[in-house]
Amino acid sequence: MAYVQIEADERMEEGPERLLFQSFLGTDARAATAANQGSNASRGYISDGPKRSSFWQLEYYQPYFDVDTKTVIRRCYTTLLPHSPNYLSAHLTPSADLYGPFWTLTTLIFALFVCSSLASSIAAWLSNPTDASAAILEYDFGLLSTAVGLVYSYGIGVPVLLWLALRYLGVGEWSVVEAVAVWGYGQFVWIPVALLCVIPVPIVRWVLVGLAFLASGWYLVANVYPVLATADAKPVRLIIILLAALHAAIALCFKVLFFSYYVISEVGPKDPIPPVEGIA
Repeated sequence: MAYVQIEADERMEEGPERLLFQSFLGTDARAATAANQGSNASRGYISDGPKRSSFWQLEYYQPYFDVDTKTVIRRCYTTLLPHSPNYLSAHLTPSADLYGPFWTLTTLIFALFVCSSLASSIAAWLSNPTDASAAILEYDFGLLSTAVGLVYSYGIGVPVLLWLALRYLGVGEWSVVEAVAVWGYGQFVWIPVALLCVIPVPIVRWVLVGLAFLASGWYLVANVYPVLATADAKPVRLIIILLAALHAAIALCFKVLFFSYYVISEVGPKDPIPPVEGIA
């Protein structure tokens, strides 16, 4: 084996201060690496930190359900207060949630179904107190499916469609999560109203439904109209009329479909709208 003597490089004797690190990757290779990192970042993945879940994974929605019970309760009852017009900035900032709206709408479905069945049983018993079978609580599960379709369509479907329409019109003042949160929490008032509508007095029920319509309607208009007003096209603001009409329709559906059970001899003034056939 032969050894070849190599002369020492004089620069190595000058100390480590003169050591340089040089990349031997070509310009094209460095550009490809940067492009690959940019592509990963655009898909929600960052190489030098924790990976973010994609839109189609359940982990993506986990932060929207990470909220404590105290916050949810506060966001529910503050929809009934007069200062609710600044609800979005005061109560849903910095992060809106989906946990509260989901349970608000689900509880409303349960309240409509159970209280409607209870109202039917009370009306049947008061109509014929001597009949023991009239006091038995009977459940109409057709009303349950009606409540599910009606409440979820209005509480989730309407804000999502409104958000898509506003995005198409160039209005991006709020996110879809904020839209669903505003609508979901806005239906909280119907839960106590559903409980009180068990009272078999038509005029009392109409007053309760009217108050709930005004309270929730004012809340929605006060929080949605400022978003519509940011649009460059002034006719966009007319969407609030459509939303108000839709809100009135949902209030009327709640009253007619779930609380049209009356005693044979009605208590108090006559109901202005007769019961729907097959319900009373």
